[in-house]
Amino acid sequence: MNKRLNLLIIVVCFQLGMLAMHFQTQAQERRGPQPPATENAGQQKDKLPPAQPDVTTTGSVTVEGQRIDYQAVAGTIPLLDENEQDTTARMFYVAYFKQGVSDVSTRPLTFLYNGGPGSATIWLHMGAFGPRRVVIDSTIHMHGAPYELVNNDYSLLDATDLVFVDAPGTGFSRVMPGKEKDYYGVDQDGRAFSQFIMRFITKYGRWNSPKFLFGESYGTTRSAVLSSMLQNMYDIDLNGVILLSQILSFDNSIDGPSRNPGNDMPYILGLPTFAATAWYHHQLPKNHPDLEAFIREVENFATGAYAQALMKGATLDPNTFNQIAEQLHQYTGLDVDYIKKANLRVDGGEFEQQLLNKQGLTTGRLDTRFSGPSLDILSQRANYDPQSEAISGAYVSLFNDYVRKVLKYGQNMDYHPTIYGRMQWDWTHGGSRMGVNVMNDLATAMKKNPTLKVLLNAGYYDLATPFYEGVYELQHLPIPNDLQKNIAYAFYESGHMVYLHVPSLKQLHDRTKQFIESCYTPAH
Repeated sequence: MNKRLNLLIIVVCFQLGMLAMHFQTQAQERRGPQPPATENAGQQKDKLPPAQPDVTTTGSVTVEGQRIDYQAVAGTIPLLDENEQDTTARMFYVAYFKQGVSDVSTRPLTFLYNGGPGSATIWLHMGAFGPRRVVIDSTIHMHGAPYELVNNDYSLLDATDLVFVDAPGTGFSRVMPGKEKDYYGVDQDGRAFSQFIMRFITKYGRWNSPKFLFGESYGTTRSAVLSSMLQNMYDIDLNGVILLSQILSFDNSIDGPSRNPGNDMPYILGLPTFAATAWYHHQLPKNHPDLEAFIREVENFATGAYAQALMKGATLDPNTFNQIAEQLHQYTGLDVDYIKKANLRVDGGEFEQQLLNKQGLTTGRLDTRFSGPSLDILSQRANYDPQSEAISGAYVSLFNDYVRKVLKYGQNMDYHPTIYGRMQWDWTHGGSRMGVNVMNDLATAMKKNPTLKVLLNAGYYDLATPFYEGVYELQHLPIPNDLQKNIAYAFYESGHMVYLHVPSLKQLHDRTKQFIESCYTPAH
């Protein structure tokens, strides 16, 4: 009796199992083909996804007529927690190593990164110095796909090996859920990049290579922090720090300075960019045939009569107030009445909204050569950045195509161009919650390593980090005067992303190559 009962139970279970498989198959057919498993499939919430193996490929690039064969490595480096035990993040990189070098260990090595904070490094990679370059052929919104990727005649591989690094959480870099606060902050970010660089040069045997940092935008803030941290934490002396579109003291930002009343420096430092932009768009009342001579004139006014007038605040007499307003009209093209209503203080967003407002256009923030239809012509400030919108689709599309088809990395992974809106950045620096200022970090690195050299690259049409702000900050570093000779300056008729303007990209390449070669003595 028991045997018959057991047999009946087995038969029923078998039939139920077959029935379940039948319904599951029908459900799959209704849903259609399913996507392949991704990095998040089966991932525990407190664990990192499994690391993809590093991938090595080869290629060649022609730089100013010279063919360069290279090896490319796309991969990640794990970061350890403060106890150096658990892996809590992985940072993605693409490294390009020139082939045929007699002594790789002493060839220059440059680490490159974009800023944000919260941006991946596709911009410097695909626009400035990687072996392939996205074609941006105008200052209006790009057409839709397909976009064009070409040989980069101005890749820096002729001067240095290149390591493009994505900040934690961006690109293919990943942070363990719940550990974001360990990486999303001024100091936390600096420690992450410091550890990455230390582990990278150990992995590839590059401790004796001349070492350079190349940061853009917030990447310049990061470079200042890094230059000090690398020295203090790992005894790594850098040969050079290359700054593109610099911001070291955020109190100098022309973005929303009214939130910090009493500080008039942003208006002074932003004025030359207002003038250059008005010159470019033919909005000036008078003709100024020489742009650079005009900019020097505006700089003298900004740091002279304009600065003195702003310093007087409410005690400024009406006659001087009117004279300054008229001169600002001559240098910016903005209406005198508007300038007076703004109390002689126009911020970046207001300028972007007003300059071409009568034409229904908004000028760019990252690059004021760009313009686009205003979302609201009655708005006080610009509602978007026409430059960013104009190029982002092309960069993101082509990098996603290139990294998978050419570098053979990132299958079944999502590439995060930005993590804006998905992170909370800790702006505390060195225990202070005041406006972030990393000028002292760079100054400390320069004093501890008096051979360290710095190059500032800046575009005249950049309202995100105005070029004259960069000049002011470097000229006010707390360093001995004799160390100022270690700082070089280069300016371009372009914007925040200098390399979008191809003639400026060539200049950027040539000046950066010359700078790198001036920072070390080749081994014999």
